Amino acid sequence: MEQFARVIRKDGQTIRYLIVDDSVFARKNLSRMVESFGGQVAGEAGDGRAAIAEYDRLQPDLVLMDITMPEMEGIEAAERIVRQHPEARIIMVSSVGYQENIVAALQRGARHFVQKPVKADVLYEVIKYVMGEDCVVAKGATQGS
Repeated sequence: MEQFARVIRKDGQTIRYLIVDDSVFARKNLSRMVESFGGQVAGEAGDGRAAIAEYDRLQPDLVLMDITMPEMEGIEAAERIVRQHPEARIIMVSSVGYQENIVAALQRGARHFVQKPVKADVLYEVIKYVMGEDCVVAKGATQGS
C-alpha cells in the first residue's frame, strides 16, 4: 500500500474511526487504509444497530459506514447517530452507488460517499475534506502502529 502523510486532529491527536460493514473483509481492508493514513480504528460493527451502540460508547472522530447491512441499513443508522450527535462525521462506503441512495444518505446526515471498491487515495482525500479545519496533515509518512 502506498505511503500517505499522516492526517491527524488539529489538537495533534490521532483520528479515531468506527468502521461499520457486514463484511469482515471490507472492515479489515478499510482498517488497513485508515491506519496507513495515521488513524486508529477505535471500533468495528457489522450492522446498523451495533453501529449506533458503538458510536455512543466510543465517540469516534469519523465513521465509515456501509449502506447495505442486516438488522439496520447504514442510512437509517447514520440518521439516528446524527440525530443524537449532530457533530458526527459519517462517510458512507458502498458498492450500491445508486444516485437515490447517495442523496438519501447525504440528506440524513452523512457528510460524504465513497464507492466500493474503495481506492485508498480517494478515501484519503474524502477524509481530509470531511474533517475540514479540524485536521492537519503531519509532515512525513506514517509509521507502523
